[in-house]
Amino acid sequence: MYYYTSSVHKTPVGVLGASGYAGRELCDLISGHPALTLAFATANDQRGTVARIRGRDVKFIATEDASLSSAELVFSALPHGASRAWVERALEAGARVVDLSADLRPGNGCEGTTYGLTELARARVAASTVVANPGCYPTSVLLALAPLIQRNLIARDATIVVNSASGVTGAGNSPKRELLFAEVAEDYRAYGIGNTHRHLAEMRATLHDWDAPAELVFTPHLLPVARGILSTMTVPLTEPLNDVLAPWIEAFGSEPFIEIDAVTPSLRDVVHRNVARISAAPLAGTRAPMLVVTSAIDNLLKGAAGQAVQNANLMLGLPETAGLPS
Repeated sequence: MYYYTSSVHKTPVGVLGASGYAGRELCDLISGHPALTLAFATANDQRGTVARIRGRDVKFIATEDASLSSAELVFSALPHGASRAWVERALEAGARVVDLSADLRPGNGCEGTTYGLTELARARVAASTVVANPGCYPTSVLLALAPLIQRNLIARDATIVVNSASGVTGAGNSPKRELLFAEVAEDYRAYGIGNTHRHLAEMRATLHDWDAPAELVFTPHLLPVARGILSTMTVPLTEPLNDVLAPWIEAFGSEPFIEIDAVTPSLRDVVHRNVARISAAPLAGTRAPMLVVTSAIDNLLKGAAGQAVQNANLMLGLPETAGLPS
Protein backbone atom coordinates (compact mmCIF):
# COMPACT_ATOMS: atom_id res chain seq x y z
CA MET A 1 0.00 0.00 0.00
CA TYR A 2 1.31 3.47 -0.90
CA TYR A 3 0.44 6.69 0.89
CA TYR A 4 1.89 9.89 -0.48
CA THR A 5 0.45 12.49 1.89
CA SER A 6 -0.38 12.42 5.55
CA SER A 7 -3.53 10.35 5.96
CA VAL A 8 -4.51 11.84 9.33
CA HIS A 9 -8.07 13.15 9.12
CA LYS A 10 -8.06 12.62 5.34
CA THR A 11 -10.02 10.21 3.17
CA PRO A 12 -7.86 7.78 1.14
CA VAL A 13 -8.63 7.67 -2.58
CA GLY A 14 -6.94 5.85 -5.43
CA VAL A 15 -6.32 6.60 -9.10
CA LEU A 16 -6.31 3.88 -11.76
CA GLY A 17 -4.59 5.04 -14.94
CA ALA A 18 -2.64 7.83 -13.30
CA SER A 19 -0.08 8.42 -16.05
CA GLY A 20 -2.49 9.92 -18.61
CA TYR A 21 -3.29 13.60 -18.72
CA ALA A 22 -6.54 13.25 -16.77
CA GLY A 23 -4.90 10.82 -14.30
CA ARG A 24 -2.02 13.19 -13.63
CA GLU A 25 -4.48 16.04 -13.16
CA LEU A 26 -6.36 13.90 -10.62
CA CYS A 27 -3.16 13.19 -8.69
CA ASP A 28 -2.38 16.90 -8.66
CA LEU A 29 -5.84 17.83 -7.37
CA ILE A 30 -5.76 15.10 -4.72
CA SER A 31 -2.30 16.23 -3.56
CA GLY A 32 -3.66 19.72 -2.95
CA HIS A 33 -7.01 18.63 -1.53
CA PRO A 34 -7.64 19.49 2.13
CA ALA A 35 -9.60 16.30 2.83
CA LEU A 36 -8.19 13.62 0.48
CA THR A 37 -4.98 11.60 0.46
CA LEU A 38 -3.62 9.47 -2.38
CA ALA A 39 -3.67 5.78 -1.44
CA PHE A 40 -2.29 4.50 -4.77
CA ALA A 41 -1.68 5.56 -8.35
CA THR A 42 -1.47 2.93 -11.06
CA ALA A 43 0.14 3.05 -14.49
CA ASN A 44 1.02 -0.27 -16.06
CA ASP A 45 3.36 1.12 -18.71
CA GLN A 46 5.17 3.24 -16.12
CA ARG A 47 5.06 0.91 -13.13
CA GLY A 48 7.93 1.54 -10.76
CA THR A 49 8.57 5.06 -12.03
CA VAL A 50 8.20 8.14 -9.86
CA ALA A 51 6.43 11.35 -10.83
CA ARG A 52 6.95 14.63 -9.00
CA ILE A 53 3.53 16.13 -8.26
CA ARG A 54 3.15 19.25 -6.12
CA GLY A 55 6.55 18.66 -4.60
CA ARG A 56 5.80 15.06 -3.66
CA ASP A 57 7.02 11.83 -5.19
CA VAL A 58 4.24 9.60 -6.51
CA LYS A 59 5.32 6.07 -7.37
CA PHE A 60 3.25 4.36 -10.03
CA ILE A 61 2.34 0.71 -9.47
CA ALA A 62 0.72 -1.93 -11.65
CA THR A 63 -3.07 -1.88 -11.68
CA GLU A 64 -3.11 -5.49 -10.47
CA ASP A 65 -1.07 -4.46 -7.41
CA ALA A 66 -3.48 -1.76 -6.26
CA SER A 67 -5.06 -2.40 -2.87
CA LEU A 68 -8.56 -1.35 -3.87
CA SER A 69 -9.89 -1.92 -0.36
CA SER A 70 -7.46 0.70 1.00
CA ALA A 71 -9.40 3.48 -0.75
CA GLU A 72 -12.83 4.78 0.17
CA LEU A 73 -13.22 6.04 -3.40
CA VAL A 74 -11.44 5.07 -6.61
CA PHE A 75 -11.08 7.24 -9.69
CA SER A 76 -10.77 5.14 -12.84
CA ALA A 77 -8.97 6.98 -15.62
CA LEU A 78 -8.25 3.75 -17.49
CA PRO A 79 -8.76 3.59 -21.27
CA HIS A 80 -12.23 3.16 -22.74
CA GLY A 81 -13.10 -0.52 -22.80
CA ALA A 82 -10.68 -1.42 -20.00
CA SER A 83 -12.28 0.55 -17.18
CA ARG A 84 -15.58 -1.27 -16.57
CA ALA A 85 -14.01 -4.44 -15.18
CA TRP A 86 -11.93 -2.45 -12.71
CA VAL A 87 -14.95 -0.41 -11.67
CA GLU A 88 -16.65 -3.68 -10.74
CA ARG A 89 -13.58 -4.85 -8.79
CA ALA A 90 -13.40 -1.58 -6.87
CA LEU A 91 -17.09 -1.81 -5.98
CA GLU A 92 -16.62 -5.40 -4.80
CA ALA A 93 -13.75 -4.17 -2.60
CA GLY A 94 -16.11 -1.73 -0.92
CA ALA A 95 -14.98 1.49 -2.61
CA ARG A 96 -17.12 4.06 -4.33
CA VAL A 97 -16.07 4.88 -7.89
CA VAL A 98 -15.93 7.80 -10.28
CA ASP A 99 -15.27 6.44 -13.79
CA LEU A 100 -13.69 8.88 -16.25
CA SER A 101 -13.89 6.50 -19.22
CA ALA A 102 -16.82 6.24 -21.63
CA ASP A 103 -17.66 2.72 -20.47
CA LEU A 104 -20.55 3.64 -18.15
CA ARG A 105 -21.79 6.82 -19.81
CA PRO A 106 -25.20 7.11 -21.52
CA GLY A 107 -25.29 5.70 -25.02
CA ASN A 108 -22.47 3.24 -24.39
CA GLY A 109 -24.46 0.13 -23.57
CA CYS A 110 -24.58 0.52 -19.79
CA GLU A 111 -27.63 2.61 -18.99
CA GLY A 112 -28.69 3.35 -15.44
CA THR A 113 -25.39 4.51 -13.98
CA THR A 114 -25.58 8.00 -12.48
CA TYR A 115 -24.34 10.50 -15.06
CA GLY A 116 -22.19 12.98 -13.19
CA LEU A 117 -22.98 16.25 -14.87
CA THR A 118 -22.74 17.64 -11.38
CA GLU A 119 -24.87 20.77 -11.50
CA LEU A 120 -27.76 18.82 -13.05
CA ALA A 121 -27.52 15.64 -10.96
CA ARG A 122 -26.26 16.75 -7.56
CA ALA A 123 -28.66 14.70 -5.41
CA ARG A 124 -28.19 11.52 -7.46
CA VAL A 125 -24.41 11.89 -7.41
CA ALA A 126 -24.34 12.30 -3.63
CA ALA A 127 -26.37 9.11 -3.16
CA SER A 128 -24.45 6.96 -5.69
CA THR A 129 -21.74 4.36 -5.24
CA VAL A 130 -20.60 4.71 -8.86
CA VAL A 131 -20.74 7.77 -11.12
CA ALA A 132 -19.96 8.03 -14.83
CA ASN A 133 -17.99 11.23 -15.29
CA PRO A 134 -19.07 13.04 -18.48
CA GLY A 135 -16.78 13.49 -21.44
CA CYS A 136 -15.12 16.84 -22.08
CA TYR A 137 -17.05 17.77 -25.24
CA PRO A 138 -20.41 16.69 -23.75
CA THR A 139 -19.76 18.76 -20.63
CA SER A 140 -19.21 21.91 -22.68
CA VAL A 141 -22.25 21.25 -24.87
CA LEU A 142 -24.83 19.81 -22.45
CA LEU A 143 -24.34 22.39 -19.70
CA ALA A 144 -24.88 25.12 -22.29
CA LEU A 145 -28.02 23.55 -23.80
CA ALA A 146 -29.72 22.35 -20.60
CA PRO A 147 -31.42 25.65 -19.57
CA LEU A 148 -32.99 26.00 -23.02
CA ILE A 149 -34.25 22.42 -22.96
CA GLN A 150 -35.59 22.71 -19.41
CA ARG A 151 -37.66 25.74 -20.44
CA ASN A 152 -38.93 24.22 -23.73
CA LEU A 153 -37.28 26.99 -25.72
CA ILE A 154 -35.77 24.85 -28.49
CA ALA A 155 -37.89 24.58 -31.63
CA ARG A 156 -39.38 21.13 -32.21
CA ASP A 157 -37.61 19.05 -34.87
CA ALA A 158 -34.84 21.64 -34.98
CA THR A 159 -31.21 20.85 -35.77
CA ILE A 160 -28.64 22.13 -33.29
CA VAL A 161 -25.29 22.66 -34.99
CA VAL A 162 -22.29 22.40 -32.66
CA ASN A 163 -18.69 23.22 -33.56
CA SER A 164 -16.19 22.51 -30.79
CA ALA A 165 -12.46 23.12 -30.71
CA SER A 166 -10.17 21.34 -28.24
CA GLY A 167 -6.56 21.43 -27.17
CA VAL A 168 -4.42 18.40 -27.96
CA THR A 169 -4.51 16.95 -24.42
CA GLY A 170 -8.07 15.88 -25.23
CA ALA A 171 -6.60 13.18 -27.47
CA GLY A 172 -4.64 11.55 -24.65
CA ASN A 173 -0.88 11.16 -24.27
CA SER A 174 -0.27 8.06 -26.40
CA PRO A 175 2.33 8.86 -29.08
CA LYS A 176 0.58 9.78 -32.34
CA ARG A 177 2.22 11.30 -35.39
CA GLU A 178 -0.68 13.66 -36.08
CA LEU A 179 -0.29 15.16 -32.60
CA LEU A 180 3.43 15.94 -32.86
CA PHE A 181 4.25 19.61 -32.30
CA ALA A 182 5.32 20.10 -35.90
CA GLU A 183 2.02 18.63 -37.12
CA VAL A 184 -0.23 20.67 -34.82
CA ALA A 185 1.52 24.04 -34.53
CA GLU A 186 0.24 26.85 -36.79
CA ASP A 187 -2.63 24.66 -37.96
CA TYR A 188 -6.34 24.18 -37.24
CA ARG A 189 -8.41 21.30 -38.52
CA ALA A 190 -11.70 19.47 -38.15
CA TYR A 191 -11.93 15.76 -37.45
CA GLY A 192 -14.69 13.24 -36.81
CA ILE A 193 -16.40 14.66 -39.91
CA GLY A 194 -19.88 13.42 -40.77
CA ASN A 195 -21.33 13.22 -37.23
CA THR A 196 -19.09 10.30 -36.29
CA HIS A 197 -17.30 11.40 -33.11
CA ARG A 198 -17.54 8.89 -30.23
CA HIS A 199 -18.97 11.52 -27.84
CA LEU A 200 -22.09 11.85 -29.99
CA ALA A 201 -23.62 8.69 -28.48
CA GLU A 202 -23.29 10.20 -25.01
CA MET A 203 -24.79 13.54 -26.05
CA ARG A 204 -27.63 12.02 -28.05
CA ALA A 205 -28.59 9.64 -25.23
CA THR A 206 -28.61 12.49 -22.72
CA LEU A 207 -30.68 14.74 -24.97
CA HIS A 208 -33.11 11.84 -25.42
CA ASP A 209 -33.35 11.42 -21.64
CA TRP A 210 -34.13 15.12 -21.39
CA ASP A 211 -36.85 14.84 -24.09
CA ALA A 212 -35.02 17.38 -26.21
CA PRO A 213 -36.92 17.92 -29.48
CA ALA A 214 -33.87 18.44 -31.69
CA GLU A 215 -31.25 16.70 -33.80
CA LEU A 216 -27.56 17.29 -33.08
CA VAL A 217 -24.84 17.89 -35.66
CA PHE A 218 -21.43 17.90 -34.00
CA THR A 219 -18.05 18.67 -35.54
CA PRO A 220 -14.92 18.72 -33.36
CA HIS A 221 -11.75 20.64 -34.26
CA LEU A 222 -8.15 20.38 -33.07
CA LEU A 223 -6.54 23.54 -31.73
CA PRO A 224 -2.75 24.05 -31.57
CA VAL A 225 -2.90 24.58 -27.78
CA ALA A 226 -2.42 22.20 -24.85
CA ARG A 227 -5.76 22.50 -23.08
CA GLY A 228 -9.22 24.01 -23.25
CA ILE A 229 -12.45 23.56 -25.24
CA LEU A 230 -14.56 26.22 -26.90
CA SER A 231 -17.97 25.10 -28.22
CA THR A 232 -20.20 27.22 -30.44
CA MET A 233 -23.84 26.11 -30.81
CA THR A 234 -26.47 27.42 -33.21
CA VAL A 235 -29.90 26.79 -31.66
CA PRO A 236 -33.35 27.40 -33.28
CA LEU A 237 -35.84 28.75 -30.72
CA THR A 238 -39.58 28.52 -30.22
CA GLU A 239 -39.72 32.29 -29.63
CA PRO A 240 -37.36 35.28 -29.30
CA LEU A 241 -35.90 35.95 -25.87
CA ASN A 242 -36.29 39.40 -24.35
CA ASP A 243 -33.43 38.72 -21.95
CA VAL A 244 -31.09 36.46 -23.82
CA LEU A 245 -29.08 35.31 -20.78
CA ALA A 246 -32.07 34.81 -18.47
CA PRO A 247 -32.36 30.99 -18.92
CA TRP A 248 -28.76 30.47 -17.81
CA ILE A 249 -28.89 32.99 -14.98
CA GLU A 250 -32.07 31.34 -13.65
CA ALA A 251 -30.56 27.86 -13.94
CA PHE A 252 -26.98 28.50 -12.88
CA GLY A 253 -26.82 31.93 -11.26
CA SER A 254 -25.73 30.56 -7.89
CA GLU A 255 -23.44 27.80 -9.14
CA PRO A 256 -19.80 28.10 -7.99
CA PHE A 257 -18.39 26.54 -11.16
CA ILE A 258 -20.57 28.07 -13.88
CA GLU A 259 -20.12 31.64 -15.08
CA ILE A 260 -22.62 33.49 -17.29
CA ASP A 261 -21.46 36.56 -19.19
CA ALA A 262 -22.61 38.68 -22.11
CA VAL A 263 -19.03 38.63 -23.42
CA THR A 264 -18.16 35.59 -25.51
CA PRO A 265 -15.73 33.42 -23.50
CA SER A 266 -12.21 32.57 -24.55
CA LEU A 267 -9.93 29.76 -23.42
CA ARG A 268 -7.92 32.22 -21.34
CA ASP A 269 -11.02 32.68 -19.17
CA VAL A 270 -11.12 29.02 -18.13
CA VAL A 271 -7.78 27.19 -18.42
CA HIS A 272 -6.52 25.84 -15.10
CA ARG A 273 -9.96 26.53 -13.59
CA ASN A 274 -12.82 24.10 -12.85
CA VAL A 275 -15.45 26.31 -14.48
CA ALA A 276 -17.75 26.42 -17.48
CA ARG A 277 -18.16 29.92 -18.89
CA ILE A 278 -21.28 30.39 -21.02
CA SER A 279 -22.60 33.21 -23.19
CA ALA A 280 -25.42 33.63 -25.74
CA ALA A 281 -26.48 36.13 -28.38
CA PRO A 282 -29.40 36.29 -30.85
CA LEU A 283 -28.66 35.68 -34.52
CA ALA A 284 -29.53 38.51 -36.86
CA GLY A 285 -31.06 38.05 -40.32
CA THR A 286 -32.70 34.65 -39.78
CA ARG A 287 -36.33 33.91 -40.64
CA ALA A 288 -36.93 32.15 -37.33
CA PRO A 289 -35.49 33.14 -33.94
CA MET A 290 -32.10 31.57 -33.27
CA LEU A 291 -29.33 31.85 -30.72
CA VAL A 292 -25.61 31.30 -30.89
CA VAL A 293 -24.49 29.86 -27.56
CA THR A 294 -20.82 29.64 -26.63
CA SER A 295 -19.26 27.58 -23.85
CA ALA A 296 -15.65 27.33 -22.70
CA ILE A 297 -14.08 24.85 -20.28
CA ASP A 298 -10.68 23.41 -19.41
CA ASN A 299 -10.92 19.91 -20.85
CA LEU A 300 -8.70 18.44 -18.11
CA LEU A 301 -10.53 20.12 -15.21
CA LYS A 302 -14.25 20.81 -15.70
CA GLY A 303 -14.11 18.38 -18.63
CA ALA A 304 -12.41 15.56 -16.71
CA ALA A 305 -10.47 15.51 -13.42
CA GLY A 306 -12.00 18.63 -11.88
CA GLN A 307 -15.56 17.47 -12.45
CA ALA A 308 -14.55 14.02 -11.15
CA VAL A 309 -13.32 15.55 -7.88
CA GLN A 310 -16.47 17.69 -7.73
CA ASN A 311 -18.51 14.47 -7.94
CA ALA A 312 -16.27 12.67 -5.44
CA ASN A 313 -16.67 15.50 -2.95
CA LEU A 314 -20.43 15.02 -3.06
CA MET A 315 -20.17 11.23 -2.79
CA LEU A 316 -17.92 11.53 0.27
CA GLY A 317 -20.03 14.19 1.99
CA LEU A 318 -17.38 16.89 1.56
CA PRO A 319 -17.93 20.51 0.45
CA GLU A 320 -18.43 20.38 -3.31
CA THR A 321 -15.83 23.07 -3.95
CA ALA A 322 -13.10 21.49 -1.80
CA GLY A 323 -9.71 21.27 -3.50
CA LEU A 324 -10.89 22.76 -6.79
CA PRO A 325 -9.54 25.87 -8.52
CA SER A 326 -12.30 28.31 -9.41
